[in-house]
Amino acid sequence: MMQGLTFGVVALFVFVGGFLYYIIAMPGQAYNGPLAPLDERGAALRDQLEAHVQTLASEIGERNVWRTGTLDEAATYIEAQFVDAGFVPTIQPFGVSFEKFKNVEVSIPGQTRADEIIVFGAHYDTVRGCPGADDNASGIAALLELARLVRDKRFARTVRFVAFGNEEAPFFATDDMGSLTYAMEARAKGEKILGMISIESVGIYLHRPGTQEYPPPLSWFYPDVGAFISFVGNVGSRDLVRRSIASFRAHAQFPSEGIAAPEGLAPDIIRSDHFAFWQEGYPALMVTDTADFRYSYYHSAMDTPDRLHYDDLTRVVLGLTHVVEGLATPQ
Repeated sequence: MMQGLTFGVVALFVFVGGFLYYIIAMPGQAYNGPLAPLDERGAALRDQLEAHVQTLASEIGERNVWRTGTLDEAATYIEAQFVDAGFVPTIQPFGVSFEKFKNVEVSIPGQTRADEIIVFGAHYDTVRGCPGADDNASGIAALLELARLVRDKRFARTVRFVAFGNEEAPFFATDDMGSLTYAMEARAKGEKILGMISIESVGIYLHRPGTQEYPPPLSWFYPDVGAFISFVGNVGSRDLVRRSIASFRAHAQFPSEGIAAPEGLAPDIIRSDHFAFWQEGYPALMVTDTADFRYSYYHSAMDTPDRLHYDDLTRVVLGLTHVVEGLATPQ
């Protein structure tokens, strides 16, 4: 009896260990060295990122259904920045009762596989009472500059950059969520979206022990220093997560972690626009600084531009250019 019980316990540990390895094992090596100072190009990019965050979170401020004027102002700013970068934006309007909202999209057409699409997206709205510097002016800033940086590249696949409205409550996971409207329309058109990357809260990096938390049991496997960027997906998007983080790690000298977990095991992994694409059967992931698992001012009036870490945000954006290239190029 004891021998059988021992075998069963060992088998259980082997199974659990194998499963955890499956969801957290990522290709490449997470960078663990010193962070080099930004060069002239990096410094210019940092200034651009900070300027976007300042405009959205300070000059425009809170952006949501209760302040539709500022929400429209943010969308207009995003559209103008895309135009300035050389794009011709497309507006996707959608309605919430008597209000009208919009997604703003630009695209780099694919050269040989134009029907295969990679989407990078970020939401520009905020929760009520929050200027939303990290959540999610940082994501929009990254989206705008990422599009600008790869504007003149030629890829096999089509690459889209989309600014979404209405990610936050009360619209999350409803038909009035901008990204869900977008994903549903894409599915109805039969579009072949091979992957969607949601850029969600990417401006906070804390280089001290004890600054990073996790939902259990993930704290057993990841660092307690909140100075990395995280690639987060579900099991169905595991290949996308692995390919994305592999491209990042191959080129970016910045720490990164990844996970592709069942939504039931880690329910926090749904918390951004990638969730809308899962609902329509598309692979998708979130790139994030992990928000409230690191940042105590999340969803508060104190989420202001002065709290963000722009040098590290710059390093992340430069690394993401290689993710664009990796995903837009067939293996």
